[in-house]
This record gives sequence, structure tokens and C-alpha cells, in this order.
Amino acid sequence: MHFRYLNAIVVFLGLLASLAHAQSASQEDTPGLPGRMVDLGGYRLHLDCMGRGTPTVVLSAGAGDFSTDWALVQPKIAAFTRVCSYDRSGAAWSELGPKPRTMDQEAFDLHRILSIAGEHGPYVMVGQSLGGMVARIFAERRPKEVTGIVLVDSYSEDSQLFMNGKLVRVRLAAKRRPIPPSRTSMSVSDQLTQTELQDISGLMKQIGAPQIHAPYDRLPEFSKQVRVWARQQPKYWAEGDDYMAEISARMYAEDKARKYPLGDTPLVVLTRDVYDYPGPDAALLTREHKEQQARMAQLSSQGRQVIVPGSGHEIQLYAPDAVLNAIHSVITPAKSRKTRSAK
Repeated sequence: MHFRYLNAIVVFLGLLASLAHAQSASQEDTPGLPGRMVDLGGYRLHLDCMGRGTPTVVLSAGAGDFSTDWALVQPKIAAFTRVCSYDRSGAAWSELGPKPRTMDQEAFDLHRILSIAGEHGPYVMVGQSLGGMVARIFAERRPKEVTGIVLVDSYSEDSQLFMNGKLVRVRLAAKRRPIPPSRTSMSVSDQLTQTELQDISGLMKQIGAPQIHAPYDRLPEFSKQVRVWARQQPKYWAEGDDYMAEISARMYAEDKARKYPLGDTPLVVLTRDVYDYPGPDAALLTREHKEQQARMAQLSSQGRQVIVPGSGHEIQLYAPDAVLNAIHSVITPAKSRKTRSAK
């Protein structure tokens, strides 16, 4: 009996040691944090700001991407003004925020994280892909705080996407549900359930170890390390925006109802020149994307479109100077207006 108890204690201590080792290894694998973590009410999001000056440029990454994916752009912006990137709920260092994790909630949290961190407007909002919609929501809700917008091959509210193996115009999939108001705190129900963790574990095994594919191979080594590490975190695979269709439908209706939803805010729409849609719908999707991008330039009376030669969807990686030039072009009139108003 004494031997069995002793053996059980040894096994227990061994398990503790193994868990401690695994936790230590996990901490060692975590890339060093650039910037800071900001508490928004029981959940913390990552914010990385650098440079000095005004306005403050805010970078919003595409779906599935990270703050460090702006590495070819952010340091160069910091040479002439203040610039901040962030990681949305569940991405990289950021913790999971409250459900549902909608684009509305992200834009709401983005304003809060900037305010709590002591970052002040005016802002120039820069959004790539789905981050472009977040930038637009931010700007439309706080027009007095935004002096310029750059949409980097942005998602359109009239887009068609493959959903469950079928091509769907996202806004038409709306179920006429009211979009829940944004929240300022977490609850127990917002945490990943055991079932969700099991589903995510199965998904991660099916997908396999993350790899760095083009064009992300253009990133510096640290950014590549972050991508590999971040995509191995279960929280990264948590359920996304379940209200994407409803928000797309709302934005579509609002844009149809107003001639210039973004007023006279300087706007540059950067559009790719290289298309790689697969399958028989490639020509249709290419034509629609070009049309949607051209229409986005009409969201502001001061909007214009720039087609970036030789660039794919991730323009910030294919042609970072095009993003820098666009930011410069919206900052200049903003500073001119500020100077005139001060006289």
C-alpha cells in the first residue's frame, strides 16, 4: 500500500514537471511583444505604436492576418508621423474578446484601445481586405476624428465569397437578424467551450503545421515567426464574424442611401492588378472586383482609385511604396486644411 501511494506521488510529480516544462516551452516559443497589451474590460488586445507626429495612421490587417504583416510599411510611416497597428480579437498576442466578434465590435474596440492607450486623433485609417471594412465602419461612426482613408484592395459589401463550397453574395445571406450592440466586457460564455476546443484541435490537425507561403515570404524573419506561432494558437481559429452578412447588407443599404457616405474625407482606393481566382468563376469574380473597387472610390467626394501594377491582393507586401504614397497623399490635404483653419 505504501509503495502504491509512493508510486502515485512520483507519477503526480512527474505530470506536474511535464506540465511546467510544456508551459515553459510555450512561453519560450512566444515571440517578444512589440508595443503593449491594453485591457478593455477583462480582455486585452495588442497595440503597437511608433513614430511621432500627426495625424496618427491606424493600420487594420486583413482577415487571418496580424499587426506584424505591416512590417514593410509601418517603420517607414513612423519616419514621418505616428502610426499604430493592432491585432484583432484572438489574433497573435490579443486575447479573445466578447461574442459575437463582429466588424462592428472590432471597430468599437479599436477606438477604445487607442483612447485607453493615450493615442489621439486625428486618424488616417488604413485597411487591407476585411480590415478595409473595419476602417470604413470606424470612419463612418467617427467622421470628425478621421482625416483620411486608404483602402488596400478592400473587401466590398457587395462581394461574392465561397461559403460551404458555394459562391455566395455575402449580403444576400443576411437573415434579417438585428446586429448585437458592441460590448465593453467579457463573460464566462465568451470563452471557448470544450466542444469548440475539440473542433479547433481537429481542424488544426487537418490543416497541419503552418507554412510561410508567398507573398508572406517577403516579410522580415520576426514577422514570419509571428505568423507561424500565431496560427498554432487555438484562439486564432475561434469562430469569426457570424454577422458578416448582416453588416454587409447594412453597409450596402447605407451606401445606396447616401451619395458620399464618407463625406469629403480624402480617400485612396488601392487596387491589385493581378488576379488568381480559381475555377470557372474566375472571370466573373475578377470583373466584379474591378467594378466594386471603382465604386469604393466614390464613397467620398474626394476619393480616387489607384491600380497598382504587378500587385496581388496583399499590396502592402507586393508594393509597400504604393501604400506609403497613398498615405502621404491623404495626409497632405489634411494638414493643409488644419493650417488654413488655424489662420
